[in-house]
Amino acid sequence: MDFDFNLPGLGRPESSRPKRVAEAIKNELSLILLQKVSDPRLASVAISHVVVAPDLKYAKIYFTLPAGEHVGPVKKALTKAKGFFRSHLAHTMNLRYTPELLFSYDDQNEELERIDELFRQIEKDKKDGNS
Repeated sequence: MDFDFNLPGLGRPESSRPKRVAEAIKNELSLILLQKVSDPRLASVAISHVVVAPDLKYAKIYFTLPAGEHVGPVKKALTKAKGFFRSHLAHTMNLRYTPELLFSYDDQNEELERIDELFRQIEKDKKDGNS
């Protein structure tokens, strides 16, 4: 007989620490990008949000770019600077283990813009059909 440990009231409650660490990492990386990074490819990068694993071993950093910029060179530059970011986080944050940084492009804004455009097109088609 298998026992389901996911029943309500059993096991540990979800910790708020990963969320606090994620917010601290987001703030630190935003400051680093503004003040200390000299790579021109990273000049326009903005950190949208950070998700940290429950064991604090990995942090997935979502970044955005202004319209018209290509993701490839920026992601390559972020990956190249990963060691610099991680060592800076290790020095400034009081953590037993500094999370491994994983960078991912946040395309949520582009997707929202595409959906809005579809809604505008549907509205236009309705008005044209009713005329």
